[in-house]
Amino acid sequence: MRKQQQPPTRRPHRWRGTMETLLLALFMVFLVRIIVQNFHVEGQSMEPTLHDQEYILVDKAVYLFQPPQRGDIVVFQYPRNPRERYVKRIIAVPGDIVSVIDSQIIVDGVTLREPYVNKTDNYNPFPSFKKRIVAPDEYFVLGDNRGNSSDSRDWGLVPRHYIIGRAAVVYWPFNANNLGLLPDTASVFSAIHN
Repeated sequence: MRKQQQPPTRRPHRWRGTMETLLLALFMVFLVRIIVQNFHVEGQSMEPTLHDQEYILVDKAVYLFQPPQRGDIVVFQYPRNPRERYVKRIIAVPGDIVSVIDSQIIVDGVTLREPYVNKTDNYNPFPSFKKRIVAPDEYFVLGDNRGNSSDSRDWGLVPRHYIIGRAAVVYWPFNANNLGLLPDTASVFSAIHN
C-alpha cells in the first residue's frame, strides 16, 4: 500500500511575504530618516517666522545637490557645543563680506531689507562690525528676532559640515500666520552677486 503524499504547505511563503514586507517597511523608515528629520523649536530667536514649541520638518537631502543659500532657514549643530541643535537663517555664504551696524545688515555692499525680522525687537545686543569676510565652507547666520538671538554676531560662523538641513515645513501646531509653509525670501538677497 502506497502512502498518499500530502500537498506542500504554503506557510514558508507567507512567512517570506511577511519578512519582505517588514524589511521594506524598515528600509522606508531608514530612507525617510536619512532624507527628513523633525526638529522642536525652543525659544523665540526665530520669531515671527518660527515660534517657541513648534515642530518643523528638516530636509536633510537638499544640500546633497546644492550648497546652502542666503535666506535658507537651517538646523545645525551649535559650534560651541555640537550636541546642541540651533535653527537660524543664513544671511551670508562663503566669500561674502558682512557688516552689522546697529540693526542694519549689509552683505557685499547691499543693505538688506528683511520683511521677516521681528520689528518689535530689532536691536543689536552685540558690538557692530564692518566688512568681515565669510570663510570658505562657513556660513553667517542670524535669528529673525534680532534682539533676542544668540547667533553669528555672538559666536561666529557655522561650518558647512555642522549644517543638518533646511527647514521645510511647520507641521505642529498650525498657526494663522504660517499654515505650515515657510515664506520664500529669495527676493531679499536678489541684489547680491552670486
